Amino acid sequence: MGLLHVREDIENAKRHDPAARGSLTIALTYSTLHAVWAHRVNHRLWHAGARSLARAGSQWARFMTGVEIHPGARIGRRFFIDHGMGVVIGETAEVGDDVMLYHGVTLGGTARGAVKRHPTIGDRVLVGAGAKVLGAISLGDDVKVGANAVVLHSFPAGTTLVGIPAVPVERGTPTGLIEYVI
Repeated sequence: MGLLHVREDIENAKRHDPAARGSLTIALTYSTLHAVWAHRVNHRLWHAGARSLARAGSQWARFMTGVEIHPGARIGRRFFIDHGMGVVIGETAEVGDDVMLYHGVTLGGTARGAVKRHPTIGDRVLVGAGAKVLGAISLGDDVKVGANAVVLHSFPAGTTLVGIPAVPVERGTPTGLIEYVI
């Protein structure tokens, strides 16, 4: 984890969180950033073959932050979790750049065995509080997932999803509805 990424993450937190006060406060108190930084270390350990150490590190980070990111998961740059308690990201999940998750989000699996079983999330995706994105599915760039939606199928770029199971919102839906569910 380079200093460039730490600075980039802090600036990203300032962009996403209107309550952010200053760089030092963010670096010291944003547990979701601590979870992401720990993941970067654990991910390197995982791919270096130190899998038990990586799993122990990820469990320690979960205990300390309330965010569980499997060390095998691939996470892009400028990833931000707002109020991260209860976030779970599975082993084969892939998360693009500039993605934002809210608390209680699960990027979970639906299969057993050593196969791709977690979602692939494109760039600039926003996933609302409590949403579940399940299985070896793909969400394209710029997708928005509403709060508490359950996404079970792949969707293309630019789609806004709501409901259980999640369905696309028709174009022309009043913007206030989208802001309410996200």
